[in-house]
Amino acid sequence: MGEILDNLQGIIRVGGQVAPIAKLLDFRLTHVEPGSATVELDVTERFWNPMGSLHGGILCDIADAAMGLAYAAGLNDDESFTTIELKINYLRPFKEGHLKAVAKTVHRGRTVGVLDCEVFDDRGKIIARSSSTCLTLRGEQTKGRTF
Repeated sequence: MGEILDNLQGIIRVGGQVAPIAKLLDFRLTHVEPGSATVELDVTERFWNPMGSLHGGILCDIADAAMGLAYAAGLNDDESFTTIELKINYLRPFKEGHLKAVAKTVHRGRTVGVLDCEVFDDRGKIIARSSSTCLTLRGEQTKGRTF
């Protein structure tokens, strides 16, 4: 197991917040292993759009976080990554309750990886579906990009 994965699993043991954005939105990493990760969020009205339902950007944030963490967990200690494409489909409106973003790596090549994520409500219904493409960085590209 690499240092990145060890650090991520340690974060789960002490509370599940990975980055400042996780603290701001109060989402938690609840599962991680190479190629998969789960991020969870309790939604209240503070996340609502003007129509009184969950703002799509919040769904995008938790899906992006889950996919990024799934990808990061499979990196070597001398590698980093960046997301180069992100897509999301909003499948049904959501107002309040618990959400779970479950991500998995579909393909991991030497340089490019593709991930999928489904966001479920507390009844197991799919609220959104997302995909991303990640670029693995090595050598000079990783300067200043520690995980």
